[in-house]
Parts: sequence; structure tokens; C-alpha cells
Amino acid sequence: MRTMEVTAKVKAAGTADGLADGQFLALVSVFNNEDSYGDVVRPGAFTQTLQEWAATGDPVPVIWAHQWSDPFAHVGHVLRATETLEGLEVLGQIDDLTGDDQNPTARRVYSLLKGRRVKQFSFAYDVGEGGWISDDEHPWGGYYELRRLDLHEVGPCLLGVNRETELLAVKAQSLATGAKAGRVLSQANYDRLTAAYTSIGEVLAAAEPEKARRPATPKNASEETGQPGSAAASGDTPPAQPAETESAQVVPEENKSSEEEATPDPREVSPEDTAKAGAVSARLRTELAFMELEFSLTD
Repeated sequence: MRTMEVTAKVKAAGTADGLADGQFLALVSVFNNEDSYGDVVRPGAFTQTLQEWAATGDPVPVIWAHQWSDPFAHVGHVLRATETLEGLEVLGQIDDLTGDDQNPTARRVYSLLKGRRVKQFSFAYDVGEGGWISDDEHPWGGYYELRRLDLHEVGPCLLGVNRETELLAVKAQSLATGAKAGRVLSQANYDRLTAAYTSIGEVLAAAEPEKARRPATPKNASEETGQPGSAAASGDTPPAQPAETESAQVVPEENKSSEEEATPDPREVSPEDTAKAGAVSARLRTELAFMELEFSLTD
């Protein structure tokens, strides 16, 4: 199950906006708008799931910040959910604001909604139908299109301090768990996993720590003066062996291959290489963000 946070349009909240006490009207999903993770929800994505909810007779829960294990975070329910031209619009009811069963969490959430101090809404869902759409003009080479979603709950939430990093970590862990389970990957998903692995290598190579880079081998005096070197330098006589207490060997200058000599210093990074590394990093971020969806494991 995944969650999606969007900047909420709280269109109305409470009696001052013409609604009953405890009610709010909000746009919880925006159609045809690419979010920060590259997901695009298409019109009609909620049609089937709303019909299924209506058939059960059960209301869609309104839960504060996806805190499913906290019974007090279940602050209300959806009275009406409608797909408009903009997106998914819900009329919600915050419950237990008064009386013997008063819920302090619900009261606080309702106060935040009325004061417009909560500007994020989120919903939990599974992907019923979706796919990667390639686009050469897109900064990341494409985006993930969500065509049918299974809705589980909606609710207001605050923006996490480091939500992107936490999300990527969870997705990466999910990938590792699925791979360790010994399930079989389809060829398409194997190719995507391989591409992500390659991207990781490119990012690490571009961001190699300074201490991990080998220092340049110092030049000897003959190279600096242009005069012929000594017998040891020419290879006729083996160079002196280092003391046994030394942990590293000094490699003679002439033993370096021509390929190594032709390799530029990794610290000398051109603007073009920097831009390429940034693009690779963005690609990697998208691959990880969508890998949970693309990682369709078969039984």
C-alpha cells in the first residue's frame, strides 16, 4: 500500500463556510498533475473504487496522518467522494467533537482545518492499473501514470521533515525484502532493476569521496629534468624493496599502464560531467520511487 501527499485545497470547513459543524470539503487528489515523485493520476482513476465502497455501504475512513494503529487518529469519515474535472473531491465529517465520547485528536484536527494551518491532504491506495510512460523530453525520461487506484483512506497531514528520504528508504527496503524472498522477476522488471543498479554505480562514481581517491604517484627527478632515469627506473634493476613494517608498496612509475596514464584525475570534473551526474541522480531517485510499482513479483 502506498500513500500520496498533495497540497490540499480545503474549500470549506465548518459552519462559517456554510457546512454543518465538523464538516470539511477538500480536493485530495489532483488529476493530470505530476507530483514530486513523478506520479500522474489520470481522470477516472477512482471511479471503480468509489463504486466498490458504495456497494459495501461502509464509509471511507478519514485518518490523521496515516496513523492507522492509533484509534484516536481515526477522526472521521467521508460523506461524499466525487471525481470532478480537478480531481477527487471529498466532503468529510470529523466525528466525536462533543459529548461523552469526545475525541481530543479529532477536535484538534478540526481546529487546524478551520484555521487553514493544515495544507496537506493524503490518501492511501494500491495501484490497480498503471504504467511507465516514456517521454524523451521529460527530465527523467518519463513518468508513472496511475489509471486505476484502490482507495483505502484519506486524511489531513503535516508535511514530513524528510519525507522524500524516508520514502526512498522504505521503497529500497521493500525491494530488498522482495528479492530475498526468492520470487521470480519478469524480464521487464529485471531490466529495470539492472538499470537502477547501473544508475547507482554512476552516482557513486560521480560522488566518490576525496579520501577514497588514490593520490597521484609523485614524479621522479628524471621526469622533471627530462634526463634519462636511473637503472632502477628503467626496469633493468629491481627497485629496492620496502621495509617489512611498511603496509603499502610503492609502485614504480613505469609500471602504470597507458590506459591509467590517460585517465583524467577524477577531481577534475567539468561542468558537463556535473550536469550529467545530476541527471543520473534524478533518474535514480525516480527509479527507486517507482520500483515498488514496477517490481511486480510473480508466484
